[in-house]
Amino acid sequence: STDDPLSRDLRTRRQPRIVVIGAGLAGLAATKSLLESGFTDVTVLEASDRIGGRHTTDGERSVGRISLYTKNGVAHYQTNSGTRIPKDLVEEFSDLYNEVYELTQEFFQNGKPVCAESQNSVGVFTRDVVRKKITLDPDDSESTKRLKLSMLQQYLKVESCESSSPSMDEVSLSEFGEWTEIPGAHHVIPGGFMKIVDLLAQDIPSRMIRLGKPVRRVHWNYSAQQQEEIAHGDNNNRHDDGDHNDDRRCHGEPNPNPGHAYPISVECEDLESLPADHVIVTASLGVLKNRHEALFSPSLPEDKVLAIEKLGISTTDKIFLEFADPFWSPECNSIQFVWEDEAQLEQPVYPEELWYRKICSFDVLYPPERYGYMLSGWICGQEALLMERCDDETVAETCTKLLRRFTGNPNIPKPRRILRSSWGSNPYIRGSYSFTRVGSSGGDPLQVLFAGEATHRKYYSTTHGALLSGQREATRLTEMYQDLHKETTKPNM
Repeated sequence: STDDPLSRDLRTRRQPRIVVIGAGLAGLAATKSLLESGFTDVTVLEASDRIGGRHTTDGERSVGRISLYTKNGVAHYQTNSGTRIPKDLVEEFSDLYNEVYELTQEFFQNGKPVCAESQNSVGVFTRDVVRKKITLDPDDSESTKRLKLSMLQQYLKVESCESSSPSMDEVSLSEFGEWTEIPGAHHVIPGGFMKIVDLLAQDIPSRMIRLGKPVRRVHWNYSAQQQEEIAHGDNNNRHDDGDHNDDRRCHGEPNPNPGHAYPISVECEDLESLPADHVIVTASLGVLKNRHEALFSPSLPEDKVLAIEKLGISTTDKIFLEFADPFWSPECNSIQFVWEDEAQLEQPVYPEELWYRKICSFDVLYPPERYGYMLSGWICGQEALLMERCDDETVAETCTKLLRRFTGNPNIPKPRRILRSSWGSNPYIRGSYSFTRVGSSGGDPLQVLFAGEATHRKYYSTTHGALLSGQREATRLTEMYQDLHKETTKPNM
């Protein structure tokens, strides 16, 4: 509330200057929370030309984190020979896989020790346990066992897309059960997920959000003298990355409060510098991995660097195909691709020209009255990056060939429209969402605070994790100033 003692104190004293880097869910949630707590000197710097971060909507099709538009129905598991796997066999294998999946959760949730054979890897553990159960089943024929082993590879591909990891072999078994799903039903948001973004932004004055402002470097823990040198482009403190001419001049904002030494200067690519007391960094883990050494001066503390380097992030992309008419049956909710020749592979590795083998499935979007006759495909890892390099025509043609091959229907037409994401090649994103890699696990200095889905222990890789992380960092600053307010308003004894 703006009428509480902290807010009144902030109005009468010098307002701390806060810069939020990124206008995705985390950045907007942090800004909204700060304004609600009485902070008014807040600036949001967004590198792209829009708000929303890894969430964007084409009509009502979200190309962000996840699609919630599939209907209840039956998943069709199709082999590369064009035959459908019987429903009872699918259910039988699904029960087995889910049983082993529950085992993977126990290591974190129950503190169960990880055996050396698993290499602390979800993929290695799952593949070993499921394979043993399949091969030792006396009731299955050899052909049924091979089919189930092929389905195992397909399930692990789906799991990789869900985790945004190149392979489940890279996901930490000991930490896998930390991820938490919020209970309750999924809901379709009319107008797409950007409605949530707009709702967060509606109470933030437009002047506070500056689009097209990529950040070049965050100078923190600096003295007043160093701040002046940064702001006026002192040659001795100039950092050259090869992207700017030697005769550039920094056009920094004048210090709005000459009596106050700001410990931070946020330097933008257009050479404008913004002095600040605090900065909340909501850049994606992919950007931090790629740029943290150049982005922060001085370098981040060792524990922060290790966390950035150890955590995993990969690319999961969606491919939307729109058809004039459906070629799938009314009860079909997805077409799952099962490659029979992958039954005995440990971790499938594909040459570049076979990137399409990583497409695990196409989901049917529902209802058609809202979305048309639309399929949504998933692909992840290095193969997703290879897909991003192809043009729309190549991807549409490749997907059409896959659908014809797996359904056994050579008459499936090419889609009349294709829409796809390209998060891996976006220089301001560099990946889809984070995962806890083998060897990693889940006291920042209050000058530099970090938010974003990768920073949430239980809800990493989710939109609500991003939102909550932004609120968390805003709360940390609010609590710090509440403590300062209490100290400065204590009666003299």
